[in-house]
Amino acid sequence: MSTDARSARLSLIFSSIGHTYSHLFQPLYYVAVLTLEDELGLSHGEAIQLAVLGGMLFGFGAPIAGWLGDRFGAVPMMSVYYIGTGVSMVLTGFAGAPWQIMAALALTGLCASIYHPVGIAWLIRNAKNRGTALGINGIFGALGPTIAALTAGTIITLMGWRAVFIIPGVLILVTGVFFIALVARGVIVESKADRAPTPPSEKSDALRVFAVLAVSMLCTGVIYQATQAGLPKTFQMRLEDLFASGVFGISTLVAGVFFVAGLMQFAGGWLADKTSPKLVYIGAFAVQIPLLILLANAAGPLVILIAVMTISSNNGALPAENVILARYIPAHRRALAFGCKFIVAIGFSALGVQLEAVLFDYSGEFVLLFTVLAGISLVGVVAGLLLPSDRKAAVPQPAQ
Repeated sequence: MSTDARSARLSLIFSSIGHTYSHLFQPLYYVAVLTLEDELGLSHGEAIQLAVLGGMLFGFGAPIAGWLGDRFGAVPMMSVYYIGTGVSMVLTGFAGAPWQIMAALALTGLCASIYHPVGIAWLIRNAKNRGTALGINGIFGALGPTIAALTAGTIITLMGWRAVFIIPGVLILVTGVFFIALVARGVIVESKADRAPTPPSEKSDALRVFAVLAVSMLCTGVIYQATQAGLPKTFQMRLEDLFASGVFGISTLVAGVFFVAGLMQFAGGWLADKTSPKLVYIGAFAVQIPLLILLANAAGPLVILIAVMTISSNNGALPAENVILARYIPAHRRALAFGCKFIVAIGFSALGVQLEAVLFDYSGEFVLLFTVLAGISLVGVVAGLLLPSDRKAAVPQPAQ
């Protein structure tokens, strides 16, 4: 195997692992907050809002990280990502007062913001079948909430909430050291060109696509973040008879839901390679509308099935979204473009967490929240219909 081929394979591995790590800190906190509410003397909404700034920086830091990735390369920035995120999570574990927890989560979000613009652009550059690679990468991203939910419940039960951040933080640091060692030995190298080049697009098409996606990505992100924040509490309230023993059972169930839903990203990526990314994207939004309405009114074990289907549909849109964006953005500006995407997809959509907190404290339940999210999904359908038709131009074949 050539050095470039081996490095390309390792880019998929480390990009996928990095994707998992990037999605740990928020769901870890959303389970830990069930314990922290009493410890800090805060309402559910007040405790949840300590994570809002970190969630916003997770998105708003992305354009700067993307610009740095385009300028200095993906490999150096991924090294910074691993070390910075690991250190920040350890600091979160040592935080005490509410403002300290908020500050540590904010630093974690800022460091983790490097991943999406840099790691995904790095993956796309090294992938021959982009949709499939993005689907695999997406599964690993969905594993973040799964592992976090399961880990949080176990560690809180055995060691308390602080260890919930310290242990994964150390693991991320170890991964970063290993990654840097491979870079130093020349095993991982910076790729200079796409392995699967695409024909150039018209500037007007690129601007149109980004403008439309800005709306639809905000819809996807708000739905995901509000659902992610509210799901543990939803299960606690609507499945009270099953989980009277505490947070362990709830976190295990949440882990299972996100694991099953995460598998949908592979299907979404495969469909984006084989059919129309635009139709896959619109279809994922359309399916969420009735599912969110059902979730608003479901009770008992049925709420588990509907939650799986809802989050699966949300996740399934992401590979198609990234394929569409990559198709219209020049390779040398791709990390910056993905950085701008994640201002919307993660930064502004962190308002979904605020939405969950405010609507729950207002209504005392989740019926209103999930109904509002169904309306947001309808907006996503309308935005998707405004995307250009899938381009049929022949794509140059990459060198073998």
